[in-house]
Amino acid sequence: MQTIATITPKFQVHIPKAIREKAGFLTHGPVVMRADKGKIVIEKKKGKGILALAGAFRVKNPIPVEKIRDYIDYSR
Repeated sequence: MQTIATITPKFQVHIPKAIREKAGFLTHGPVVMRADKGKIVIEKKKGKGILALAGAFRVKNPIPVEKIRDYIDYSR
C-alpha cells in the first residue's frame, strides 16, 4: 500500500487513515520511531502500562475490605 503525506514546516506528519488501519493504529498515543536502512519505522510503544505500577506503592494504614463502608462519607 502506498499513499502520499506531507511534512509540515513544524515537521509534523499526518498518517492517512488507510495506513493507520492497516498498521493497527486504532487509537492515538505514544509510538516508537526509528530510521532503519533508509526507511522510517513507526511502531506502537510497548512496555510499561498502568498495570506495571501494581505493588509499587505501600499504604501506611490499610483499611480492611470488610470495614471499607465505615470510611465512606454518604452525606453528599
